[in-house]
Amino acid sequence: MNHRLTDGGQVMHVDTLARVEGEGAMHIELRDGRVIDVQLRIYEPPRFYEAFLRGRAWTEPPDITARICGICPVAYQMSACWAIEHACGVTVPEAIRLMRRLLYCGEWIESHALHVYLLHAPDFLGYDGAVDLAADHPSVVETGLRLKKAGNQVMTVVGGRSIHPVNVRVGGFHRMPRTSELSALRPVLEQALEDALATLRLVSGFDFPDMEQPHEYVALRPEVGYPIEEGRVVTSSGRGFDVRDFPLHLDEYQVPHSHALHARLDGGTRGPYVVGPLARYTLNHDRLGDLARDAAREGGLAAECRNPFRSIVVRAVELVEAVSEALRILDVWTDGAAPSVPVPPRAGEGFGASEAPRGILFHRYVLDADGVIRDAQIVPPTSQNQAGVEADLRALVEGWADLDDHALQHRCEQAIRNYDPCISCATHFLDLSVDRS
Repeated sequence: MNHRLTDGGQVMHVDTLARVEGEGAMHIELRDGRVIDVQLRIYEPPRFYEAFLRGRAWTEPPDITARICGICPVAYQMSACWAIEHACGVTVPEAIRLMRRLLYCGEWIESHALHVYLLHAPDFLGYDGAVDLAADHPSVVETGLRLKKAGNQVMTVVGGRSIHPVNVRVGGFHRMPRTSELSALRPVLEQALEDALATLRLVSGFDFPDMEQPHEYVALRPEVGYPIEEGRVVTSSGRGFDVRDFPLHLDEYQVPHSHALHARLDGGTRGPYVVGPLARYTLNHDRLGDLARDAAREGGLAAECRNPFRSIVVRAVELVEAVSEALRILDVWTDGAAPSVPVPPRAGEGFGASEAPRGILFHRYVLDADGVIRDAQIVPPTSQNQAGVEADLRALVEGWADLDDHALQHRCEQAIRNYDPCISCATHFLDLSVDRS
C-alpha cells in the first residue's frame, strides 16, 4: 500500500511479511536516495520464558524451552541440557551424544526443507507463496514435503514426537530407540538423500542478486565433524572462546523499536555479527562430509560464502550433510546403551550452546544447591542476527534505491527471509514503510 505525501515524500506500508515465523514491521527512511534509517521492528509481545524458568527445578528446562518454538524445539532442548549438565558437573557418554546428534539431524532436515521449499524458493521462482508454486510445479513442493516428513519421522522415533519432543531429559533420554525402530528409518533417509541432492541442483540454479556483506561470522566448531549439537565458538576474524565464556563476549541490549534484544560481539567494534548457515559453512567447510563437500562444489560455492541471498544454497548443502550424518549414525548404532545418566543437583552456573538451523542458540542457568533455577538467559539466533539484517537492508536499499516501490519491497522481504527469522523465538514481520520524503 503506497502513499504519496504532500511534501513529495512517499510511504510504503505492508501490514504483514509473508513466509516468516512471527510478526513484525520494518521502517526505511530515504532522503535524496540515501538511507537515513532502517528499523526491523519486532513487535510480537514478549513471552518471558526466562522469567518462567526462575524458581523451577533443574530437570525442567528441556520440556519448558521446547515450547518456545515448534520448528526448532530440539535446539532449545539440547542447549538447555548442555547448560544444566555443565552446571551440575556431568558429562554424558558417547552413545547419548550420538543419539542427540541424530535427533538434531532430524530437526535440521525438517526445518531446512520447510524454509527452502515453502518459505524461500517462491521468491526466486516468481510466486507469492508455496500454494501458487504447487499449482504450477507440484513435484517441486512434493519433494520439499517429503524431505520435511523424513525429518519429522527421525524426530518422532528418537524424540517421541516431532513437535516439542517428549523423550528428551537432562542426562539423556527417557528411553533409547531400538535398532529395529532406527532401521525402519533407513529407506526414508535414503530417499531423503536423493531429495536433498535434487534440492541442491534446484536452488543452485536460481538467479542471485550480486551482494556480499562483510559481517563477522560466528559459529560453533567441534573437535570433529560439522557443527550441529556442540562445539567451541569461533569467528571469521580468528577469535575463539569456550561456550562458558559467551557472556564475556556477547552483549545484549534493547533498542526502542524491537521487543527482541539485539546483540553485539565484544562491544560491536567490528560491526554486526551474524550466525546461521553462511557462518557455519564458512567456518567449517573443511568439516563437511565428502558428499556434502561435493554438493557444495556442484552448487557453485567456494570455501567462503558472503552473499546472504545464496544462503538457500548453503541450506541445501546442510540438508545433504544432515541426511548423510543421520545415515552414518544408523550404521554404527547398536542396542544396549543406557538412555540417561544421573544428574544430581548442585549449586553452580552452567552454559550450553548448539547450532539451531538458524544459528547458535546460547543458554545459561544459575542453580542453587537444591537445583532450583535462580537465573536463566537464552540468546536465540534471530536476536543475534537483527543488526545484520538491518545492515543488509541498508546496503540493499542504497544500492537499489532506483527500483520502484514494488520491486524494492520484494527485495527487502527476500533479504529478510535469507535469515529464516523466527520472530516468536526472538521476543523474549512484516509491516514495511518506506519514507522517501
